[in-house]
Amino acid sequence: MFRNARLADGRVVDIAVKGGQIASLKGGTAAKETVDLGKRLVLPGLVEGHIHLDKGFIGEPWKPHRPCTAGFNVRERVEFEKQALAKARSVPERAAAMIDLCVAQGTTSMRSHVDIDPQAGLSNLEHVAAARDAHKHKVSIQIVAFPQSGIVTSPGTRELLDEAVRSGADLIGGLDPAGFDGDIAGHLDAVFDIAERHGVGVDIHLHDGDLLGVFEIEDIARRTKALGLGGKVAVSHAYALGAVPRDVVQRVADTLAEAGVAIMTNAPGAYTFPPVQILHDAGVNVFSGNDNIRDSWWPFGDGDLLERAMIIGYRSGFYTDAELALAFEMVTSHGAKALGLKNYGLVEGGAADFLVLDAQHVQEAVVARPKPRDVYKAGRLVARNGTIVASA
Repeated sequence: MFRNARLADGRVVDIAVKGGQIASLKGGTAAKETVDLGKRLVLPGLVEGHIHLDKGFIGEPWKPHRPCTAGFNVRERVEFEKQALAKARSVPERAAAMIDLCVAQGTTSMRSHVDIDPQAGLSNLEHVAAARDAHKHKVSIQIVAFPQSGIVTSPGTRELLDEAVRSGADLIGGLDPAGFDGDIAGHLDAVFDIAERHGVGVDIHLHDGDLLGVFEIEDIARRTKALGLGGKVAVSHAYALGAVPRDVVQRVADTLAEAGVAIMTNAPGAYTFPPVQILHDAGVNVFSGNDNIRDSWWPFGDGDLLERAMIIGYRSGFYTDAELALAFEMVTSHGAKALGLKNYGLVEGGAADFLVLDAQHVQEAVVARPKPRDVYKAGRLVARNGTIVASA
């Protein structure tokens, strides 16, 4: 029994938890254990919609960032990353450190993209899947089989992706069909064929800009609608939507909403990013994640999704309570919808995944990112004051 829990709507309730689920928000008298939350704010567990557990250098000695030779170049960035990871600790060690970092901040569910290519084979998938099982008592993890080195231009990758899904990956990923692979149809044919045959979702990295990127986004939406995959497809980054006129964005937003394609943005510095409010108003599910954390792509990140919500709000010019609430929803309910999480939220019958912190309301949680925080998974305390406290 969690007594004196203050919800986002201001109600102070007693939360009864049984079997890892919220049995009641009206309390009761019989409980094996009682925790008084002292009227602190209780929020649903944060949802990390996009992360790379096999890439981070958490726990490693500091590695200075190596810039591309001439502006941002995905292919060169990938090569730099491979060189750096060859000298890093094992994937299991680094993935475990990343998981603990995120959970300590309040993350209770996440979607991790995992590199699949002829060089790595399925090893990264196997390591992250093992981490998923080892840490399931404190976080739920989805895995995307991600072709970081391309599909069309990387012979053998298509077959590996297919095998990855058969071996336990939850979704199939993609990467810049035009800009990286140089073959929009060939790349997307492979991705959607695997998704259709195995009945899994799709989450595609799309950095391609301007009208080229828009064309690809609309093609993804068309394929999603044709295959009846609405609600199971996401485009991550979609930088192009931040670089084209408003009327184009509005047209694409309507297309995405009709097809049921979600957009993930982490509002990265120095890059255009999708206009969150326009997409949201059109009915598009816009969610977020930290993406890369202290790896070869950039040196930033501490796993705090409230900080990510603040960055999105800051870069979007969000000031009103409604706008700040939208930023918060991008790392909670919108992420849960994109990941297809069942029984999410502080409702009767919902999973008892939540965090407790000192804030008046959701808006203050976003702008102040208060700490310390208590983090609960299935009603069990897993982190306090930035430290993991639960063992398997």
